[in-house]
Amino acid sequence: MSRHRNVRGYNYDEDFEDDDVYGQSVEDDYCISPSTAAQFIYSRRDKPATSAEPLEEEYGYEGTDDTADYFTSSHQLTEVDRARLNSCLDQMREVLAESVPEQTMVQAVLDSKFDVQKALDLVLSQGSKQHVKTKNEDAVIVGKKTKGKTRDSQSARMESEIVPKITKMTVSGKKQSMGFEVPCVIAEENGHANTPQKGLSAEDAGVASGVPEAVSKSTLSQVMQVSEEQNTVPTPVRKSGKTKPQIDVKAELEKRQGGKQLLNLVVIGHVDAGKSTLMGHLLYLLGNVNKRTMHKYEQESKKAGKASFAYAWVLDETGEERERGVTMDVGMTKFETKTKVITLMDAPGHKDFIPNMITGAAQADVAVLVVDASRGEFEAGFETGGQTREHGLLVRSLGVTQLAVAVNKMDQVNWQQERFQEVTSKLGQFLKQAGFKESDVAYIPTSGLGGENLVTRGQISDLTQWYKGKCLLEQIDSFKPPQRSVDKPFRLCVADVFKDQGSGFCVTGKIEAGYIQVGERLLAMPPNETCTAKGITLHDEPVDWAAAGDHVTLTLTGMDIIKINVGCVYCDPKEPIKVCTRFRARVLIFNIEVPITKGFPVLLHYQTVSEPATIRRLLSVLHKSTGEVTKSKPKFLSKGQNALIELQTQRPVALELYKDFKELGRFMLRYSGSTIAAGVVTEIKE
Repeated sequence: MSRHRNVRGYNYDEDFEDDDVYGQSVEDDYCISPSTAAQFIYSRRDKPATSAEPLEEEYGYEGTDDTADYFTSSHQLTEVDRARLNSCLDQMREVLAESVPEQTMVQAVLDSKFDVQKALDLVLSQGSKQHVKTKNEDAVIVGKKTKGKTRDSQSARMESEIVPKITKMTVSGKKQSMGFEVPCVIAEENGHANTPQKGLSAEDAGVASGVPEAVSKSTLSQVMQVSEEQNTVPTPVRKSGKTKPQIDVKAELEKRQGGKQLLNLVVIGHVDAGKSTLMGHLLYLLGNVNKRTMHKYEQESKKAGKASFAYAWVLDETGEERERGVTMDVGMTKFETKTKVITLMDAPGHKDFIPNMITGAAQADVAVLVVDASRGEFEAGFETGGQTREHGLLVRSLGVTQLAVAVNKMDQVNWQQERFQEVTSKLGQFLKQAGFKESDVAYIPTSGLGGENLVTRGQISDLTQWYKGKCLLEQIDSFKPPQRSVDKPFRLCVADVFKDQGSGFCVTGKIEAGYIQVGERLLAMPPNETCTAKGITLHDEPVDWAAAGDHVTLTLTGMDIIKINVGCVYCDPKEPIKVCTRFRARVLIFNIEVPITKGFPVLLHYQTVSEPATIRRLLSVLHKSTGEVTKSKPKFLSKGQNALIELQTQRPVALELYKDFKELGRFMLRYSGSTIAAGVVTEIKE
């Protein structure tokens, strides 16, 4: 018990000094400066009005009692006159704020017989001149319900450069705020009279703090025309996306980018062929990367022991890519040539990331195949197991017909013509077999690290004595852009989904067909959910519309982000894309070690989708050139054969027939890390 007695009898006062404040922790023995205290520590004495203001404004009590006492004692007013006085005072407060006493404003209103313009002129002529702080308001909100118990009056903010742009108005008795632009054009279109209704509240008067010295009568008359009859309620007009004028897409596409055509370019090749370095140096020479950033990359890459990777870091942005020294995901950027706007996609070369490379190649119109000219390296990439062959086959199967072959690292072989010809002859033979026309393939000797023959033609004598052709940029500029399917129904394959600030979520992808405007309704398949396009971003710039071929980011509202996945297709609700789990296709079998039989498991790569599937039926073997059936119901398929098969996927996929939409009718089949076939959809079963 002695311990309890000690505790009970303990004198706690001895532990505290006389100057301790009640409620302060004993450990708070540090000190802060008065300026820091004023900035960070809340004191009720400093701003006694701030906490009270929102409540008073919300319920509409602010300043009414004093005013009422003043004018009821001086003048006998009816209920209607009192309401008119309140309305006039609110609007005067919006302009004058607290710079003029309440009594002066009341007297001015009564003297001018409730005419706000005259009352303001009267007050201004008495010599109270200060500057108004104004707040700009960009959007005009029409018919939007206000939250909470708002007063009859609703806020109005003005833009006071020369003419105030926006006036909000409130209809008495209805909790609705309406706004329209004062310069009369929009107001007339919407069918409203250009007359603000009663009540511009004191809530926004706190924003203003005075009067502009040169407020003209015409300006004030535009803003402050007060309607004395508040019985009529104008109908709120909301412009819907459906009523938007349909744009002439082809004409607009011509105007955009100053007549420059859009081209989607993918850079492919074996791992370590120098793809990222080549394109990073090209971007730097074009001025897309500033010197300060480039210097930072050089210093950081030296510290990491990868000095030669400095240009590759322009496109390899993630820490893991930089640490490992290989591209893992498709890096996307934009640059311009003399006649074209190029969307550049830097695809990974490593065989582990071929699914990512397929995603990039599926969105491309043309390709640059980068090969390493140094001894042993070209052979390693070109022989069996190398990615040069596979990448070449993949891009051709995915619809790319024009190819520029950048024979890179030529400085390591002293720009020898013999080595260049050796590389081009081997590649030329293979690319011809893959389906490229000789006229559509160009070979350019380059040095990615040295920057030779990229933007300007090479100046080194070893090169100029035997090579008189184009540099890489000139070759890219000379590519013919493909025909855009702007007349077809809208289709966009989702490449990425993310949550952005604000409402809704964002999806990125390439528009394969059709066009889209802000405010349009879209249907997502396979989830079969509708949503609205709230915003469109093209090359990090917000736009009102976008068309086939554009890589865009759409901000969508009206559906849950959980329901959308990479690989979903957004389409026109009137003409939706077909969804199935079973379809028939014509396929070309590549070099495979194991024959393909019924029930063979494969991975279906289609646009941005990667979906497990099985070969359900082998229908027939076809003749390569004529397409005639040479054998029905074969037991197996071997390399090089052309066949008609039936595939079944585990989950529904959104597909189009190849004859209707070439871009959405192609797919690839992969098995155990290698591509075994390319195909086109011929029939959708279910």
